Amino acid sequence: MRTLSGVSEGTDTVVEQPTPPPAPARRGLTRRTWTLVVSLAVVLGLGLLGGFARVPYVALGPGPTYDTLSQVNGADVVHIERQQTFPTNGTLTMTTVSLTDDVSLFGALGLWVSGRYALAPREEFFRPGESEQEVRDQNVKAFQDSQTSAEVAALRYLRYPMKVVAAEVTKGSAADNVIQPNDRLLAVNGKEVAQYEDVRTALEGTKPGDQVDITFQRESARQTARVTLGKQDDRQNGFLGVLPVDRADVDFDIKISLSDVGGPSAGLLFALSIVDKLTPGELNGGQSVAGTGEIDDKGNVGRIGGINFKMVAAHEAGAKTFLVPAGNCDEAKQHAPEGMKLVKVEKLADAVSSLEAINAGRDFPTC
Repeated sequence: MRTLSGVSEGTDTVVEQPTPPPAPARRGLTRRTWTLVVSLAVVLGLGLLGGFARVPYVALGPGPTYDTLSQVNGADVVHIERQQTFPTNGTLTMTTVSLTDDVSLFGALGLWVSGRYALAPREEFFRPGESEQEVRDQNVKAFQDSQTSAEVAALRYLRYPMKVVAAEVTKGSAADNVIQPNDRLLAVNGKEVAQYEDVRTALEGTKPGDQVDITFQRESARQTARVTLGKQDDRQNGFLGVLPVDRADVDFDIKISLSDVGGPSAGLLFALSIVDKLTPGELNGGQSVAGTGEIDDKGNVGRIGGINFKMVAAHEAGAKTFLVPAGNCDEAKQHAPEGMKLVKVEKLADAVSSLEAINAGRDFPTC
């Protein structure tokens, strides 16, 4: 009796079967070959997708650092003309965050795995319908404004005299065709103007249609003009149409030269560099100091983004002391490189006094 396996029951003897006729030859690819072809196509497709498909994220990481006391591309980062300056030593290093846009799927994964970068939704940095050029222009404008604020804050701290000038004049407003940008404002509505807030105070209690006098100086000529206040939005007071700003009333120039950098967070380091160059001694004690912080023209230091990346960049640049805006202290403590001193800063004056304390071996505010 034969089994279907070709082995007789009760024995291990193999029973020979008649040799079947040869199968007809198949034409085309075999099933195994098709499987290999499809698998390779899938792998290739995934590779192309990962290498070329863009993800809606940007990569953030440590950016370049710049010593504001030295030169970049052969030019002083902070250059003061027609005024005595004093020698400096050590570094006052501003830190930046790099932002990588147009990231592929594989590129994003690679940056994230490296541990030096973080991914963030692109919409946090680029609003819908906003082009990269528009964002770049905004960052450049913020950087330029930070330079102006740093200059005013530094010279105010050093007790140089201030003046109020017209930064912008609204077209069609009461001041249009009367005041020009850069005119110095001396008095509004019979009240002297010593700081930009005085302009708003002088217009309190007025209403649209009221006539007020404006005294201003253009170049060396002092002029007075009467204007009729207008109306804007839901404001109760009359609208003049001038954006007043504080500027230092000095006869020397400060030029800050640094390209390819955007954003406002270098203001604190620019201000410190100006103070250092205009005063005897070395503000940093000849040591390597880094930091960050947005600054307004009153010297107030505001919080910034990317503090953890900036501290990494400072550490790699050799800085042992890092100036931290007070609003970033909690985050900074969690990511500070080992051995780095964190100096808590709320105002420009805090940064100056803390550096002096460090040089003298005294206590200073920390995070």
